[in-house]
Amino acid sequence: MQKKKIIAFIDWYIPGYKAGGGQRAFANMVSYLRETFDFYIITRNTDFLETIPYEGIESEKWVECNKGEYVFYCPESKVNQRLYKKLIQEVRPDEAYINGVYSWKFSILPLIVLKNIGFKGKKVLGTYGMLAPTAINIKRRKKQLFIILSRLYGLYKNVLFHATSEKEIEDIKNALGKKVKVQIAPHLPVKELPDFKKLDKKHGELKLISIARISPEKNTLFALEQLKYLQVEGTILYDLYGPIYDKLYWQECQNVIKELTDNIKVKYKGVVDGNQVLDLFTNYHALFMPTRGENFGYVILESFMASRPVIISDQTPWRGLEEEKSGFDLDLNKSTDYKSALAGWDLTLVNSHQSKVNSEKQGKGSKEAGERKKEKRSSQQLEGNCQQFSIDSKQLTESRWSNVLNLLVDMEQQEFDIWCEGARKRAERFINDPALEKGNISLFD
Repeated sequence: MQKKKIIAFIDWYIPGYKAGGGQRAFANMVSYLRETFDFYIITRNTDFLETIPYEGIESEKWVECNKGEYVFYCPESKVNQRLYKKLIQEVRPDEAYINGVYSWKFSILPLIVLKNIGFKGKKVLGTYGMLAPTAINIKRRKKQLFIILSRLYGLYKNVLFHATSEKEIEDIKNALGKKVKVQIAPHLPVKELPDFKKLDKKHGELKLISIARISPEKNTLFALEQLKYLQVEGTILYDLYGPIYDKLYWQECQNVIKELTDNIKVKYKGVVDGNQVLDLFTNYHALFMPTRGENFGYVILESFMASRPVIISDQTPWRGLEEEKSGFDLDLNKSTDYKSALAGWDLTLVNSHQSKVNSEKQGKGSKEAGERKKEKRSSQQLEGNCQQFSIDSKQLTESRWSNVLNLLVDMEQQEFDIWCEGARKRAERFINDPALEKGNISLFD
């Protein structure tokens, strides 16, 4: 039986690796499904933020990377409607897959061309979290104007949106209207779970890692500010991997790094090849990435696959982590309580850390003392030793994140191994789900 042909458009593809999890997720989809479909992928001939073409790869011709995987690498300057019409006529695809929302040449232009030629096949678009409120809020006016114009033009008429979670379905419908067609199919991981690698964990030492763009949406600055406010007895190493997407934002980050205490070290380590991410994780105790929002969060899954717990925000599909001892999903807002951030932990340790904060607050005036008493009364709903907590509103967010960081610093080998096992179990449960591959195949049925 002849396989269906899928023509796909994506800004950056393998062997590139600097564009992050979305790029790896699509490459994994192709790896899983190329035995079922023939993929014809049109992409740039350079990596993210690079101008030099890939070495050893011919441009402007179809390159067979694997059976069922053909890639047309092209200089961005030569991407236009005429080229797309020509390639579509050559391939004669049954269906199309578009990666992303806002890229003119690899997200918008393909849809315009397909619309203009009267393409009859299914058009599937993966938003990769780009329609989440937190993503739209970055360059908000431009994005809102684009969304309005796209709806007026009918750009997404007869388009099936590929979501990876119920939350993303909600985001897509809120942005584009309740009538748009959306289908869930989780991102596909690499096919095999790596071997477990144990890492030494001593009391008073913590090695953290972030693998993400240095950008507001990944909340790098927030992570650094939590380290700045942290009072810790021990040492913390925090290594940042990923492209610097916003130089002004990176300067703000550097300013905070300069203010850190001597026992907290932050290093920027450049960009890591996607094929090395799982091995890299095994050198660290936890992923620390308080992202503003992820439709999936591929790097979070990779941390679990490498048997490492995570410290992330609650703005991803990965929730309930502390209950299964695979990590923490914490609230970024100051208005909520801190009970969930302490679930599963020995509260005597929490009280020990909080006592240091409370002792430093003594003698600051009757007004602050009154505020502490009021907050203490509200905290009495917490069980057992949690009733001893008393913190002001400014310290609330800092406390949630600081307590978790302090507890990880204090953690010793036996307990750390339990959390590593929890992370691995979370990954196993996800990648062994038989519905994963079937769900992605159904996008093109």
